[in-house]
Amino acid sequence: MPSGPRTPLAWVWLTLLLALCLQVMPLAEGWQIWRPDWLGLMLIYWCMAKPDRVGVFHGFVLGILLDLIEGAPLGQNALTLSLLAFLSALVYPRFRTYSLVQQALLILVLLGLVQLVEQWLRTLFGPFSMHLSFLLPSLIGAALWPWLVTMFQALERRLANND
Repeated sequence: MPSGPRTPLAWVWLTLLLALCLQVMPLAEGWQIWRPDWLGLMLIYWCMAKPDRVGVFHGFVLGILLDLIEGAPLGQNALTLSLLAFLSALVYPRFRTYSLVQQALLILVLLGLVQLVEQWLRTLFGPFSMHLSFLLPSLIGAALWPWLVTMFQALERRLANND
């Protein structure tokens, strides 16, 4: 994921806040399980593209915001998004050498693990039935990953050329 050193931090936060808006956007009943984990995808992208500027702190702040917006127990999403950023930092050195298909498979594993932790936390905080449909956002996110990476790399190149 080659990206120039000129990517402004404001651009990173703007895309993360847009992903937050997409994450909490209301959908019709029954369609929620088909929503990709937009916030997780963007967090992974920026943790891989700018590991020196985006990390666990960003995951924590976005998780707290998501907790406040969704009315979830405070810290639940902060924990899962911080975990996602941490895991992204762990796999960063190898991730950059993988092809887009291999990256998508790793995204499936990362998002799936985080979704599993999130489901486990939900069962701790109240009655919640767990079935395998919680993995659908991870599958959709993995399918969207190559498109998302290609689009953002093109946008970053365009921004770098305009400077």
